[in-house]
Amino acid sequence: MNFLELCLIGVGLSMDAFAVSVCKGLKMPRINKGQLFLIALFFGGFQALMPLIGYFLGRQFEQYIVSFDHWVAFALLAFIGGKMIFEALKGEECEDCKDERFSLRELIMMAVATSIDALAVGITFAFLQVNIWTSIFLIGVITFFLSAVGVFIGHRFGARYQSKAELLGGVILVLIGCKILLEHLELLPF
Repeated sequence: MNFLELCLIGVGLSMDAFAVSVCKGLKMPRINKGQLFLIALFFGGFQALMPLIGYFLGRQFEQYIVSFDHWVAFALLAFIGGKMIFEALKGEECEDCKDERFSLRELIMMAVATSIDALAVGITFAFLQVNIWTSIFLIGVITFFLSAVGVFIGHRFGARYQSKAELLGGVILVLIGCKILLEHLELLPF
């Protein structure tokens, strides 16, 4: 997996965190730099931690799955991406937009909830022989940056970009899953 693909996976995985960050920005009458930094740090940190955990879990089962690992990677990425696309098209309002408090406990729960998909991606990284340290660094930095941008967008423009971001993230993950499968089946010329 090349650098661009890892960046695209980082963008795809960060879309849930971006959407929740937009919601958090909606509730800020003024941008609070401390809260913005904490939101970005927690979302970026958990998005980096979950693939690492998934990677080590995947490495434990690699010998049993190596003959069909490309199908597992495809299925996981297609499922995660499909779920994101479905939720974006369903058009439900972000539940966190309704809650006006800001607490560390709430932030931890949101960071875990938005990074569960990254756990499954980490499992696929184990099967694809991806450099996990480069991967989690990129995912964490991209999510940190996009979460900070999400707070600004939410504060400035409102929730109109939330479903578009989730749709884009889902499409990216599904396309990368298809690419992994087609490459392994040697159906792609490059």
